[in-house]
Amino acid sequence: MGSVGVQIVCVALCVFGLIGVIVCCAVPLWKVSSFTGSNIVTAQSTQEGLWTSCVVQSTGQQQCKNYDSLLVLPSDLQAARAMTIISCMLSSLSLLILFCGADFTTCIENEDAKPKISLVAGVGMLLAGLLVIIAVSWSANSVVTDFNNPLVQASNKKELGACIFVGWGAGVLLLLAGGLICCFSRPKSGSSGGAAKYYSNSSAPSANKNYV
Repeated sequence: MGSVGVQIVCVALCVFGLIGVIVCCAVPLWKVSSFTGSNIVTAQSTQEGLWTSCVVQSTGQQQCKNYDSLLVLPSDLQAARAMTIISCMLSSLSLLILFCGADFTTCIENEDAKPKISLVAGVGMLLAGLLVIIAVSWSANSVVTDFNNPLVQASNKKELGACIFVGWGAGVLLLLAGGLICCFSRPKSGSSGGAAKYYSNSSAPSANKNYV
């Protein structure tokens, strides 16, 4: 019963982690304008994401534009695109595999195969969590490096957007779910002992016949 509860918790963690990764992939809040130093013009701010760049006016109006080419993007955003998409795919696939191998479902009747299937799902969640953490950490390092670079103009400096923190949270949830699944998805070790007892009992009558 304990393993069933852990699997349900892991499913919930994976769902929230998957939602967080999708938000990071879709919302253009990876890099936002920084109003520091001599940059006192706050009438508009820029927001950059994986797919679009937006300009937000002080009146609330927002205009977004897709990037003209993949080649004009910095290397951190190019890698983040691939890693977040792969993380979304791994999270979704791991969630489906976990449902198939969970103890509270009857998709698979073989009880010996369920721990192995759940273990595969746990490894997939771990990989998905690592990918999204690497993506947002790389982008965060690029933002911090440019912010502390004195050669970069104040008007061009960016700060960490909300998606960076959402990505860290989603990665932690996926790592936690994958770690719990890997810890609790162990093959049952009682089958070999039962077989040994069976053979020992069956060999007892034959031994008695030899003595008779």
